[in-house]
Amino acid sequence: MTVENFARRNFILTAAGLGAVTLAGCSKPEQVASDGAKGTLKFSIVAPESASSLEAFWLPIIADMEKATGLKIVPYIGANYTALVEAMRFKQTHFGWFTNLSGLEAVRRSGGEVFARTFDPSGDDGYNSVILVPAKSKLTLDDLLKCDRSLNFGIGDAKSTSGTLAPKAYLFGPKGIDIQTCFKTVKSANHNANLVGVASGMLDAGTGNTTSLRLQRERDAERAAKGEPTIGDKVRVIWTSPRLPEDPIIWRKDLDPAVKEKLRQFFLTYAQGDSPEADRQRGLLAKISIGGFKPADDNHLLPVRQMEASELLMEARSAKDPAKIATAQKSLDAVNAEAAALQAKTGQPLTAQ
Repeated sequence: MTVENFARRNFILTAAGLGAVTLAGCSKPEQVASDGAKGTLKFSIVAPESASSLEAFWLPIIADMEKATGLKIVPYIGANYTALVEAMRFKQTHFGWFTNLSGLEAVRRSGGEVFARTFDPSGDDGYNSVILVPAKSKLTLDDLLKCDRSLNFGIGDAKSTSGTLAPKAYLFGPKGIDIQTCFKTVKSANHNANLVGVASGMLDAGTGNTTSLRLQRERDAERAAKGEPTIGDKVRVIWTSPRLPEDPIIWRKDLDPAVKEKLRQFFLTYAQGDSPEADRQRGLLAKISIGGFKPADDNHLLPVRQMEASELLMEARSAKDPAKIATAQKSLDAVNAEAAALQAKTGQPLTAQ
């Protein structure tokens, strides 16, 4: 799954027993005891759509988390991916649901550590970045790549894996295309905003991913049954990336070990089994296109490190700087060797680690 920036809307969510949701960017959040030993934890959430979606979909899951762990869990919403990384860095949050690229930043800069990752309810592990155009548009991928500065393009958050990094690493970068000079305008937004922008014709094309598109079309089926307008049928895909890994769940390394174990047990057992309770939990997760959680470690981020290293090498080659090219090539070779060793050890593709 992937998610982005919606916190410009001024709102506060509350729920019985959960307290107020912290909204980064609207007020200065308090620093909290970094190890969580006092029993109150802040859980950062990447927000794909809106406050109402968070209230409807995440708060019941957090209530289950509180009941299972005996901990007080306070939701924390960042204005964008960087806000979530910085919140963990400055000990304003303890753990969170991240995208892969923002999660890599949290591991590098914020004392974070991957301990779990999501999987898709369909059983089709992993997802893809896509580029969307209006369904009635005759625009092709070749047209898009002409770079004649005639098109309005929607890109993702700077720290979005599928919204920004994957299109650059797999499509624009290998062709030597600078997105900023390729299009008439380039607007950065979350997947939902890009989808709406393309569907309405305000954008000629925009990035997204298969998870958010599928989720939109599932919701459209409910809307259509009520005679309400739909969105997903108003766009079509003209480019699809290679498979991307699902999202990581990351905690601070300095969390109290007892707290870590409570969180680990919750995530790895939630929505598992054949009981009515597990069915109820799976129903909650399905609304945010999550099937459940699997154990993971920092190796989960290797595919993202490969994309990042590839992009840096392409930038160095574009700049025709021999020293930067040598450094970037060395970095890419190192991460590729690390990925190959892990794949040989596990016998699984990196997106399924």
